[in-house]
Amino acid sequence: MKSHKIEIVLEVFNSISELPQDIQELMGKAQEARERAYAPYSRFKVGAALAMANGTVVTGNNQENAAFPSGLCAERVAIFSAGAQFPDQPITAMALTARSLSQELQSPTPPCGACRQAIAEYELKQKQPIAIYFMGEMGKIAKASSIKDLLPLVFDSSYLS
Repeated sequence: MKSHKIEIVLEVFNSISELPQDIQELMGKAQEARERAYAPYSRFKVGAALAMANGTVVTGNNQENAAFPSGLCAERVAIFSAGAQFPDQPITAMALTARSLSQELQSPTPPCGACRQAIAEYELKQKQPIAIYFMGEMGKIAKASSIKDLLPLVFDSSYLS
């Protein structure tokens, strides 16, 4: 059996000021959304901001519920909102930021597995990659050029045919 090596390549920025101006502004919107998150159980606030092809920015934040599976992550709140409001507009970039109320997050905090799958669905639907920038509360920012950089073995509709 022949084995295959999968490599993940991320671009890393040392601070927000190193990002392109439009992405700095997008990350600022994600930070604002993060502070409005409803996270009384995890005490882990996440904000997301999506840049749409038409220039609109759609934001989302995590919304928790005492019945834990009923809550939603910031990424899915934002991406589902974008899909509902702008179904024909591609998402060009996504900015994500997380803040824990119990520790300082200085490492880039990537989307969870469920959110990666949701992002993959929209990226496949629009047939173009979504640049994903993610950070903790402060510190370095990582950039994935496509969800395929974070989810290289994506599950898609081809498995359901």
